Amino acid sequence: MLLRKVSQSSAICGSILRIPPALSGAQLQAGVAVQNARLYANQAAQAVLEKPEAVTADAATKVEKQTVAAESKSFAVNIFKGQISTAQVFPFPSVLNEEQEQFLRELVGPVSKFFEEVNDPAKNDALEKVEDHTMEGLKEMGAFGLQVPPDLGGLGLSNTQYARLVEIVGGHDMGVGITLGAHQSIGFKGILLFGNPAQKEKYLPKLATGENVAAFCLTEPASGSDAASIKTTAVLSPCGKYYTLNGSKIWISNGGLAEIFTVFAKTPMEDPKTGEMKDKITAFVVERSFGGVTNGPPEKKMGIKASNTAEVYFDNVRVPVDCVLGEVGGGFKVAMNILNNGRFGMAAALSGTMKSVLAKAVDHAANRTQFGNKIHTYGAIQEKMARMAMLHYVTESMAYMISGNMDSGATEFQIEAAISKIFASEAAWTVTDECIQVMGGMGFMKDTGVERVMRDLRIFRIFEGTNDILRLFVALNGFQNAGNQLKNLQKALRNPLANTGLLTVEISKRAKRIAGFSTGLTLQGAVHPELAKSGDLAVKAIEQFGAVTEQLLIKHGKKIIDEQFVLKRVADCAIDLYAMVVVLSRASRSLSQGHASAQHEKMLCETWCMEAHDRIMRDITLLRSGESKQLFKNLRSISGALVENGGVVSPHPLGF
Repeated sequence: MLLRKVSQSSAICGSILRIPPALSGAQLQAGVAVQNARLYANQAAQAVLEKPEAVTADAATKVEKQTVAAESKSFAVNIFKGQISTAQVFPFPSVLNEEQEQFLRELVGPVSKFFEEVNDPAKNDALEKVEDHTMEGLKEMGAFGLQVPPDLGGLGLSNTQYARLVEIVGGHDMGVGITLGAHQSIGFKGILLFGNPAQKEKYLPKLATGENVAAFCLTEPASGSDAASIKTTAVLSPCGKYYTLNGSKIWISNGGLAEIFTVFAKTPMEDPKTGEMKDKITAFVVERSFGGVTNGPPEKKMGIKASNTAEVYFDNVRVPVDCVLGEVGGGFKVAMNILNNGRFGMAAALSGTMKSVLAKAVDHAANRTQFGNKIHTYGAIQEKMARMAMLHYVTESMAYMISGNMDSGATEFQIEAAISKIFASEAAWTVTDECIQVMGGMGFMKDTGVERVMRDLRIFRIFEGTNDILRLFVALNGFQNAGNQLKNLQKALRNPLANTGLLTVEISKRAKRIAGFSTGLTLQGAVHPELAKSGDLAVKAIEQFGAVTEQLLIKHGKKIIDEQFVLKRVADCAIDLYAMVVVLSRASRSLSQGHASAQHEKMLCETWCMEAHDRIMRDITLLRSGESKQLFKNLRSISGALVENGGVVSPHPLGF
C-alpha cells in the first residue's frame, strides 16, 4: 500500500512538473556580464539540465540534503525558483561601524566642497579634459586610491564608504567620475582582487596617489560584447621569462593618460586532455614603460567629454611572466570579477546624478508661474516629480543594499549588481529627460547644465556591459539556477521512496499554484506591518514568476538561450522584483526606526510596488499566452524585412 501511494505521488509530481525525457539533455548557459552571454557560461557555469546519470539508492537519499546545502542566499537567484531568501535583503544593511561612519563624515564635507567650489564641470566639458588643478586636487585628497589599503598608500574604504563618495562625484561631474572610476573601479581593481603580494606592493602605492593612472583594456575593434573574438595575443618566449604582446584596444577610458594597464589577450595553451594547443584569455599588468605601448588621439564623444578615451596599441611589448594577473588562461574569471565588483558603484554615482537633477526640477517647478499658479500645483508636473523621486529611491536603495551585502561578506551578488547597473542607467536617463521637460525651454539651454548631464548619461547603458547583454545575463543565470533545481527533482523522481519529503513539498506547491492558492511564501516578519499589503504583492509576483520560469524551462529546454524576446521579459520581471524588495526593506527600516521621512518612504514604496506588480503580471501573462508567439514572430519578421531592404520597407504615403 505504501509503495503504491509513493508510486502515485511520483506520478502526480511528474505530471505536475511535466518534465519530459527530452528535457534531461538540455543545457542552460549563463550569459557573460559584459562580453558574451554564451562564452561566460564556459567559465562560470556548468550544464544544468544534464541527462541524469544512473542514481544509486544511497546517492538518491542524499539529494534532498544536497539541495538544502546548496541553497543560494541571493534573493535574485531564488526568485527564479519561486522562492524567497531574505538573508541578503532584510533588514536593510547597516554595515558601518562607528569608526567607519566617523571617517566617512570627515570625508563627505571636503569632497562636496571641492566639487562645489573647485571643480568646474562646464569648463571640463568645453576643454574636453579634466582641468590640471582639479586633477591635482583630487590626488591630494586621496581620490585615486579610495579602496587601496592604508598600508599601501590608500584610504582603505569599504564598499559602502566608497559608494557614498562616488555618489557625490556623480552628482556633480560624470566626466571626472569616469576618470576616477576607470582608474580604480576597473583599471587596477584586478590588482586589488587577484594581484599577488609582490604585484600589490609594486603597483598600488603609486596608483593610490595618482602618480600613475590605470586603464582597463578589453574591448577591440572586432570584439565589443563578443569577447571571444579578441585578436590581441600574448605569446610566451622560448626562455619562458616573458610574453610578447601584440594587438590594439579601442574606446579605453584613461587610455591616453594611463601608465598601468590591465590587458586581456589570447595565450596559446596546451589542452591537458588532448594535447592540442588552444587559445585562452589571460590578464596581464602592462606598464607603458615596457616599450611598444602607444595610444591614439582622444576620441570625440557625445558625452563624458572631460574623460580621456583613446585607442591603445601594443606592438611587440615584452611583458614579464610575473605580470600575469591571476592564472594563465584565467582571464575571464579576472574580467568578470572586476566588472561584477564595480557595478554597484555605477548605481551609487547615478543616484547622485538623479538627486542633483531632481533638485533642479523641483526648484524650477516651485518658482515657475504659469496660468496664474506655480507649476508644481499641476497634476502633470506632480506625477513627473513623484516618478522621478521613486526612480531615485529605488536606485539609491539598490546601490547601498549591494554595497552592504559585499561589505558583509556576501559572495553571490552578480545578478543583483547587473540589475542595479541596468536599472540605474535607465532610471537616470528618464529622470534627466523629465527634468528637462519640467524645466521646458530653460532645461534645453546649455547654461542650466542639464543637457550636459543628459549627454554624459547616454554611455551608461552601453559601457561595462550593454544593458541588452546584461538582461541576458540576468535571465540566463536565473534559468541556470532554476534548472539545477529541476535536475535535483528529476533525480528524486527516480527514487521516490527515498525522497518522499521533497516530493510531497513539490507536489503540494505545484498543486496550489494550479489551483490559484498561495504556496506558503511570506515576507511577514521581515516587512514592517504598515507595508504588509505591498509585501503581499511582492510575494504573489514571486510565486507567479517562479511558476512561469519553470514553465519556460520545460517548454524551451536548451533552446531557451536563443529565446531573446522571452529572456528580455523575464529579466524585466526580475529587475522589478528586486526593486520591490529593496524598497520594502529600506522603507521597513525607516518605519521601524521612526525616521522623520518614514511615511514619505512608505508612499514611495507602496506606489512602486503597486505599479511594479502590475508590470510583472502583464509580462507573465504575455509569456504564458499563445499571443506571445505571434508577437515575437511579427517583431522578428519586421526586423528581417528592414535588414533585407536596407531601411524602411513601407513606401512613402505620397507615393514618390
